[in-house]
Amino acid sequence: MLARFKLDGFLTALLLVVLAAIVWPEGGVTGGPLRVEWVASYGISIVFFLYGLTLAPERMRQGLAKWRVHIVVQLGTFALFPLVMLACGPLLRPLLPPDAWLGFFYLAALPSTVSSSVAMTSLARGNVPVAIFNATLSAFLGIFVTPILMAWFMETTGVSMPLESVIIKILLLVLLPTVLGQIAHRWLAEWTVRNAGWLKFCDRAVILAIVYNSTSDSIVGGIWSANDPWLVVTMTAISIVFFFVIYELMRVPCKLLGFNREDTIACLFCGSKKSLATGVPLGHVIFGATPALGLILAPLMIFHFFQLVIVSVIANRYAQGAEAEAGASA
Repeated sequence: MLARFKLDGFLTALLLVVLAAIVWPEGGVTGGPLRVEWVASYGISIVFFLYGLTLAPERMRQGLAKWRVHIVVQLGTFALFPLVMLACGPLLRPLLPPDAWLGFFYLAALPSTVSSSVAMTSLARGNVPVAIFNATLSAFLGIFVTPILMAWFMETTGVSMPLESVIIKILLLVLLPTVLGQIAHRWLAEWTVRNAGWLKFCDRAVILAIVYNSTSDSIVGGIWSANDPWLVVTMTAISIVFFFVIYELMRVPCKLLGFNREDTIACLFCGSKKSLATGVPLGHVIFGATPALGLILAPLMIFHFFQLVIVSVIANRYAQGAEAEAGASA
């Protein structure tokens, strides 16, 4: 199945880590024998340093000309997503505990994913430079926009968020490592390409450690036992429906503005997806080591899994259509 939908082993590892937290939460709990929280805490800077290190400025310059597509994608990511989620609030809040509802808005406030958006756009024969530009720009903007959106949302829902301390953490743990990584890219660009596999492994290992730690804390803290067992089913259904709603809404500006097939694919794939790689470490910074973090991140993990499965199917159909058109014209 993974090979058919072109999904990498990270999804399998993610599921195994969640299963490990269910079977042995004592190992990943804060203060437990594995001390996973150390990796979760200090590894955040590594994740964003590697992001800055692997960000190639020349790739950004290739997509600058398509400014209308960029505006649609970024508004879809940081405006359409939150607005639709808020509009659905009256329907969703009665179905979800407060931390899960917080998690769904956090999902809506996050930037787009980078690697899978580019990979799926390439598979579908879309505009890859545009996808690279928008996914990268989205990830960078998310460092600032996501905390601001979360501060506003939590203030309106009566949940306190120490914005000043969060901003300091983001500057030290997120922005500074990203800037240092981007500076180091000037000298380490070729080394980065040669060691891309190891860098990707380190990045994802930190993310898995955070997931294991947060899920274990939530299980030991009784967060999941205090909720209905059908909560995961409910969150899954909401995530799938939410994806298709956003995907279809993103089609509207693409048609109104007359985007060609390649630009439309890049716009749809970048504008309808959310980044687990950014969301997990950033969530650890914003929400801290609360036992509820596992439940807050659960919508993101569920959405991430199904967005890859769904977009993989759509990308394959686009690719088959492009091949059929090429064959007909030949």
